[in-house]
Amino acid sequence: MNIQFNTREPVYAQVIRYFKEQIATGKLVAGQEIPSRRELGATLKINPNTAQRAYKEMEDQLLIHTERNKPSRITYDQDVLDSVRDELIQESIDTFLQAIRTIQVPLDEVIAMIQASYKEGETDHD
Repeated sequence: MNIQFNTREPVYAQVIRYFKEQIATGKLVAGQEIPSRRELGATLKINPNTAQRAYKEMEDQLLIHTERNKPSRITYDQDVLDSVRDELIQESIDTFLQAIRTIQVPLDEVIAMIQASYKEGETDHD
């Protein structure tokens, strides 16, 4: 588990985002057991209460479920799992658009630049 914490966002929110990214990329799958709150706190060197808050939020969002005296697991609800990827993409788009609108770049120019950069990134990984 490797999370680079930043100071702009609460740690528990960054932990949740990490889990969502792992789900979106298929590194965590439906029904997979995740570390206990204590283990997570120790691994990430964060306060156990912060780990508890992240797990509580993920339970509220139905990303994980915990049965009494059993390890927490990623949800089996495929609709929830599918929505995680869409949510992450939309957050990134919203952040990008907020930044790009301030410099008033026309949409067609933005799209052309995104396409060029995206294609360039594909060739960098080949």
